[in-house]
Amino acid sequence: MQEKITKNADGTIRSLSNRHVQMIAIGGTIGTGLFLGSGSTISKTGPSVMLVYLVLGCFFFLMMRAIGEMFYADPSQHTFVSFISKYLGPTAGYFTGWSYWLGLLFASMAELTAIATYFAFWFPNIPSWIVEVAFLVVLAAINLIAAKLFGEAEFWFAMIKIVAIVALIVTGIIMVFSHTSTPLGHASISNITNHFTLFPHGSFNFISAFPMVFFAFQGIEFVSITLGESKNPHKVVKKAVNETLWRIMIFYIGALAVIMAVIPWTSITPDKSPFVQVFTLAGLPAAAAIINFVVLTSAASSLNSIIFSAGRHFYQLATEGRKEGFMNRHFGKVSKNGIPSAAIIISAALIFITPIMSVSNSISSVFTIVAGSSSDMYIIVYLLTMVAHRKYRASNDFLSDGFKMPGYTITSPLTILFFFVIFASLFFIPGDVVGAIGAIIWSIVFCGLLYLKERNSKA
Repeated sequence: MQEKITKNADGTIRSLSNRHVQMIAIGGTIGTGLFLGSGSTISKTGPSVMLVYLVLGCFFFLMMRAIGEMFYADPSQHTFVSFISKYLGPTAGYFTGWSYWLGLLFASMAELTAIATYFAFWFPNIPSWIVEVAFLVVLAAINLIAAKLFGEAEFWFAMIKIVAIVALIVTGIIMVFSHTSTPLGHASISNITNHFTLFPHGSFNFISAFPMVFFAFQGIEFVSITLGESKNPHKVVKKAVNETLWRIMIFYIGALAVIMAVIPWTSITPDKSPFVQVFTLAGLPAAAAIINFVVLTSAASSLNSIIFSAGRHFYQLATEGRKEGFMNRHFGKVSKNGIPSAAIIISAALIFITPIMSVSNSISSVFTIVAGSSSDMYIIVYLLTMVAHRKYRASNDFLSDGFKMPGYTITSPLTILFFFVIFASLFFIPGDVVGAIGAIIWSIVFCGLLYLKERNSKA
């Protein structure tokens, strides 16, 4: 039997099943930060890192509930940024849309660079630019063919990550229960609890872990962008959002607990993957190669999702512009197969700048600063999203019997305050100060130019 095709009013096709969206939600929650970067975080905060992940996980869950509530009321929107335009006005929406889209481009460049680095583990003699171009062309083609093909690719990318984490957790549990002897002692829960202190390396290291973990969760909102092209958005949004918290609990906190039970946290090497360390202690000689494959597919998964998201955001920006304008005429179109092809192509084309970054150290330095600034912009985007949600609650669109954010009167202002505190904390961490200042400068300059444009148009 031929599958029924459901189209949105703008021609995009609802072809993503619940299976696709659930796996995209998991893939968006788990990044290379867990597989590679968690060693650095553990070395700074010890077992307290689990508390950091739990606190941030709760606030990201609340943000996702706010986004989910708005999508449940209006599933026709393509991106969560469109709600900022709807409830905070076109100027705020325009600023957020461009800021988020540029952030996605820089994030994709970082992921593409990471892919070339991981690929060099096996093929060090192949120039990185060839690897970058090959991966970008393949993933862009997947996004241009059909949303369903993108969903299928993400399904299997996410499955690889899940298998790796489950394998780690199962291996660790077996080692703990069998009290396995290692060169570092014995695998035991006591490795977590012995001599526990909340601030093993001082309160500053504990506080600085919050921005690090925040950026590990960055991208969790990607799942909301798939709702506009899912077959049953009302059902899917509830399931995808509600399961966010337990995924974080199992895949992040569960994995971290097992790692520290097998390896005393003081013995974890900060610049090496703790996954590799655990599997090596378990007697798996190919641990490094296996985890390299996992992080390679994880980076490819992130890039795949970013291309999907960037294309939808650029399409949204184009459709929100003047109908006779350049953007709308060239990029506000949907192809016959229900894909905003032109918006995806322009987004992917700009990512081709990445191979040039390795040519000059000065360009790479500029890229690092701009990428840091755009990454910090996500906090501002999340803040505006939460403010838009408050406006939604006060509007006629509010569904009193819909999918609501729990404890709204307390959790909404608390989440906004928490994101503000995270951004403020960047100014006390030397490595993040430049990015935070860059994000503020970008906001002031962009909003100033928008104001002058609007004033001149009215004159």
